[in-house]
Amino acid sequence: MKRDIKSLSYEELNNEIISIGLPKFRSKQIFEWLHKFGVSSFDEMSNISKDLRAKLSNSFFISSCEIEQRFVSEIDGTVKYLFRLYDGEYVESVIMKYKYGYTICVSSQVGCKMGCTFCASTLAGFQRNLEAGEIESQLHSAQSDLNIRISNIVLMGIGEPLDNYDNVVKFFHNVNHENGLNISMRNITVSTCGIVPRIYDLMDEELPVTLTISLHAPNDEIRSRTMPVNNKWGIEEIIKACRAYIEKTNRRVSFEYTLINHVNDSKECALELAGRLNGMLCHVNLIPVNDVEERGNVRSTDKNIHKFSDVLKMNGINATIRRTLGSDINASCGQLRRKRNEVE
Repeated sequence: MKRDIKSLSYEELNNEIISIGLPKFRSKQIFEWLHKFGVSSFDEMSNISKDLRAKLSNSFFISSCEIEQRFVSEIDGTVKYLFRLYDGEYVESVIMKYKYGYTICVSSQVGCKMGCTFCASTLAGFQRNLEAGEIESQLHSAQSDLNIRISNIVLMGIGEPLDNYDNVVKFFHNVNHENGLNISMRNITVSTCGIVPRIYDLMDEELPVTLTISLHAPNDEIRSRTMPVNNKWGIEEIIKACRAYIEKTNRRVSFEYTLINHVNDSKECALELAGRLNGMLCHVNLIPVNDVEERGNVRSTDKNIHKFSDVLKMNGINATIRRTLGSDINASCGQLRRKRNEVE
């Protein structure tokens, strides 16, 4: 069975090249074609001999993401993609333009197991993990389509990144490699719903990526109703892991907090959250809940959103309200894949 050559690390690729009796410099050439230029065919590797290309093709394939659908926001230019993978599965990515450049929100799994009640990603079911090359191919496809250079990556699309830990960490190294896209790890953000053992594993990697926790509640009672993962790892365990992560890495942790009307947006919730985060090197990103038809969650009012933010700030917690991008194209992930699966 052929393997995805794009999902090999530089060291793994080098070992493969040496094993077939070729000089090491071929590894650099092939890696650059795969990761810097994002080719989807061995035939595009113009400085590689025809015989070597044939040999590679016999043992490997190159993962890619074919654009199935693309939507462009008329409000702010945000671009949302539905990508088709080699096996017919679908994932979604979003390109957002900021003053500092382009950010891509990528998927890490086909579907999600976590079952959060405010998210569309879990509705169509979980199918499989994405390989490192498939995660990276979302960048290459978007860059090529829009003729842009992506400088920042957030893993907040379909899937739970730390549930696909090994592939995600390999993806970090590959996109950071000097012979690849060479994106700084400080420009990479990974979001987790709170898989505590993997937070400690990531801490031990000592990679300068930004860790974001999808918290969305100040206590276990509310969080367990909206996020089933909390029944396994409660808020106290998550906060403890985050404090350890901050102490070891000296990196600020961000907390995502989706505001749902009459669920987690009261002044009391804000005060409780501030108390839990007291003294931490952290930031809270407040997010008005997305409209997902099947979920029935109601967006918190603008008044309550700003009041919640003010309470946090008055209690020493750095907080911002996320600017809504791509609202006219349903830019939150999971909805396009679900609709496509319903059609098929």
